[in-house]
Amino acid sequence: MPMKTVRLPTGEDVPALGLGTWMIGDDPRRRADEIAALRRGMELGMTLIDTAEMYGEGASERLVGEAIAGRRDEVFLVSKVYPHNASRQGTVAACERSLQRLGTDRLDLYLLHWRGQYPLAETVAAFEALQAAGKIRHWGVSNLDADDMNELAGVPGGNGVAANQVLYNLSRRGIEWDLLPSMQARGVPVMAYSPVEQARLLKDKRLAALAAEHGVGVAQLALAFVLDHDGVIAIPKAGRVAHVEDNAGALDVVVTDELRAALDTLFPPPRRATSLEMI
Repeated sequence: MPMKTVRLPTGEDVPALGLGTWMIGDDPRRRADEIAALRRGMELGMTLIDTAEMYGEGASERLVGEAIAGRRDEVFLVSKVYPHNASRQGTVAACERSLQRLGTDRLDLYLLHWRGQYPLAETVAAFEALQAAGKIRHWGVSNLDADDMNELAGVPGGNGVAANQVLYNLSRRGIEWDLLPSMQARGVPVMAYSPVEQARLLKDKRLAALAAEHGVGVAQLALAFVLDHDGVIAIPKAGRVAHVEDNAGALDVVVTDELRAALDTLFPPPRRATSLEMI
């Protein structure tokens, strides 16, 4: 099936199914497999690659840089700045370090990893400076709840936010109460990290039975649930080619009303507001 896309506020379309890299690049023994997995994902249209300076303290960025060498223009490249680096000058310096590790002159999307000691206005100002310098094309945030996003909207330049990356999967549906609807109303995509709950959903016998009933893989069903929501991008981590190919099969899963109801029975949607969860 062709790659589903999600539209950014600027009108640019990006893949709805990308590649996460948390805990990738940590073990030299897995390096060849991880690079092969990223390159296979790109071949399958999963050209949105998400990383962060936090992941392996730069090891993930270096591995991604190697994987995309010679193919940079095919990729929508995402990285993140640590909160303790997110001052006006610190953000610019952190971005430069990330660019060096990634072997590129620009990021397509640069995110504040989570809120820290620096005011949002200060970080946004740094993002705008990086945009003006051509170092980043878009900026966004991560792990911000609905109240945080409302606060961001009131900051000078805050309406320039292009995405909010948060924890979201079948077993972590809290954002459906307020954050996801508000983001959808604003036309700002949600990027769902840990969309298979760090593989824990693969061990759920009820989900496995439902997947088997519909002739699909467990990971495929879990990812299809996330992809079924408008304006949501899933970024599963996969360190082997076989996992990437299995994940890509989620695009072929048709989430019918019947299947949606069955998933709601197994993993009920939120019935009240909850605090934003993080891993």
